[in-house]
Amino acid sequence: MGMKWTLESVAMKRIMFIALCLISMTGPASAYQIYLWCPESVQVGLPLNCSVDSNLPAGTTFDMVFYQSVYLEAPFSHRSFVIREDHATMYQSFDTKGLPGGFYKVEVRFSGPEEGKLSSDSVTLRVPELIDRSGEITITSPGSQTLDEALRIEGSVTRLGNKGVDIEVRGRDGFVFGPQYISTKVDFRSGAGVFTQRAAVTQAGTYDVYFRDADGYIGMKTFSVIASTTPSPTTVPKTTVVTSRPTTSVPASLPTTTRSPLSPVPVVAVLTGVGLLAMSMARKH
Repeated sequence: MGMKWTLESVAMKRIMFIALCLISMTGPASAYQIYLWCPESVQVGLPLNCSVDSNLPAGTTFDMVFYQSVYLEAPFSHRSFVIREDHATMYQSFDTKGLPGGFYKVEVRFSGPEEGKLSSDSVTLRVPELIDRSGEITITSPGSQTLDEALRIEGSVTRLGNKGVDIEVRGRDGFVFGPQYISTKVDFRSGAGVFTQRAAVTQAGTYDVYFRDADGYIGMKTFSVIASTTPSPTTVPKTTVVTSRPTTSVPASLPTTTRSPLSPVPVVAVLTGVGLLAMSMARKH
C-alpha cells in the first residue's frame, strides 16, 4: 500500500514541534529538539509510516531504525537521514508484510555526540503495535492456479457473517482488481462470512489479495499464477499396411500334351468291322 499522510496529522505534528521549540527557548541555548512520530498501531501488511521533525543544525545525520520489541542484532530496516537547511519534515515508511503481530520499536540513533545535546522533551523512541488479523482469513481456492482459470478467490472470514468484505488484488504492475465490496454468505455453523470472487488476470506471476471489513484491514493472501499448459495434439504416425499374397511358382513353360498317333474315329470303325465279321462267321457254322 502507498504512503498516505493526512493534512491533519502533518499539521498537528508541525504545531507540536513549534511548541517544543518555543518551550526550549526558556532552557539552555545548546539544547536541540527532535521529535519522532509513529502511529500507536497498524495492521500487519500495511506500511508503518513515521516522521521526524528537528531543529538540529543542518548537516546533522542520524539513523531511523525499525526492530522488534525484543532487540535483535539485525533490525528489520533502517535508513540514514541528513537534516536540511529548511528543517523540512522527514518521512520514512517501514514494510510490515509477513511480520508477526506484537510490539515493535522505531528509534532515532546518532553516530556522534548530537544525542547529548538534545532537550529532555525530545522523542527518539516509539513503540508501535502490529495487529495481525490475517488468521481470520481462510482460503479454500488453490494457492497456485493456471492462467486460464485464475484468479479464483474463495474462502471465508471469521465471524464476518453476511456483512461483506472489500477485496483488492495487486500484481507486479499495480492494481488488477478493486478495491471492491464483495457480499458474503453466513455459515450458520461457525458464523463466518463465505466469499467467492474471480478477478481476471492476463499474465503469470504473484498476486497479493488484500481484505478489509468494517473494522479495517484484515490481512493479505498471496496467490501464484502459472502459465497454462495446453497439451499439444498427439500425432499418430501413419502405418502402411502391406498385404502380401503367397508367392506362386509359375513354371517357365507349360507341359505339352502328347497326342495319340491314331485318330479315335478310325479305331472305332475297325473294331466295329471286326465285330460284324465275327457274328457272320458264327451264323454259318
